[in-house]
Amino acid sequence: MKYLVPIKPSKATGLVAEVYSQIKEDFGRIVEPFTLHSPKPLLLAGVWMAARESELVGQVPRETKEAIAASISKVNQCPYCVDAHTIMIRAAGERKNAKLIAQEKYDQIQPEQTKKIVKWALSSLSPKSELILSPPFEKRDRSEIIGTAVFYHYINPLVTLFLGNSPLPVPFFKNQMKTIASHIFKKAVNRSKIPGSSLTLLPQRKVTIDLSWTKESPNIYGAFSRLAGVISDIEKSVVPKQTVQIVEQYLKDWPKKKQEIGSNWINEITNKIDSQPNAATALALMTIFSPYKITYELISNFRKYFPRQNQLLEIPAWASFTRAIKIGISLIAS
Repeated sequence: MKYLVPIKPSKATGLVAEVYSQIKEDFGRIVEPFTLHSPKPLLLAGVWMAARESELVGQVPRETKEAIAASISKVNQCPYCVDAHTIMIRAAGERKNAKLIAQEKYDQIQPEQTKKIVKWALSSLSPKSELILSPPFEKRDRSEIIGTAVFYHYINPLVTLFLGNSPLPVPFFKNQMKTIASHIFKKAVNRSKIPGSSLTLLPQRKVTIDLSWTKESPNIYGAFSRLAGVISDIEKSVVPKQTVQIVEQYLKDWPKKKQEIGSNWINEITNKIDSQPNAATALALMTIFSPYKITYELISNFRKYFPRQNQLLEIPAWASFTRAIKIGISLIAS
């Protein structure tokens, strides 16, 4: 893991230990996309709840939601998560579809419904596309499907920033390693789970953001509203006001108006503001638009003004969640 020092399961206490216990039981293994959040226990709990209640439980088949996770990860250019969730598709019994998604052979996916939902996920940054305007799933399934998509639009940038290119220890033998890894998760994937059981980790929060896509599922609303409450506290206590204003400005017409950014564009935005919000704004915007372009130099500059490890986690998490919620709103068919 880059930049962060997560809490090891053997050293976990209190809320972190409680969350780790649930992850091990329901996900099958305490994996790095969750543990990277452990320096901020409340954030870890919120992230786990959002993942569990949207992706791991409910009426939509797990293999379908894993296909969404892998496809969203393709959209966000997150190879780590593509590998991780094609492994989970295999664990759910869909080895062929896992291979087809990994190879981007989407037209060969079966059944037809799964293919349509994969293509819907691949269109999730194109809110005016036909598939988004006429989604290939029933309204009763909307909260689970959009919830899974929103979660991976949140987690992908953080995985890209803090983790490597693959969870596999020997990527040269990727196919063989995926087969082995899928057996590790198979039992947990197929184990019966009780919806809503993670919600006791944090108290209910009232939020002002638009979570209307969760209204078919009180448990998904409960999970994302709790996570949103943690993110709101981060915004108020850690994120400079100028950073909040600039990020809101550049997300106003996004993803309708896509934008690929680099250091020159960042410099144009930040060179007019003070050093501390400059560093925070640069990291936030790069997390939102191009996390794979974040450099050690950018991180080093950020740490001059935000020396606590928590802050290096909190500002990208805030930025990525803000982005993901914006995408979630755009996925609601009118």
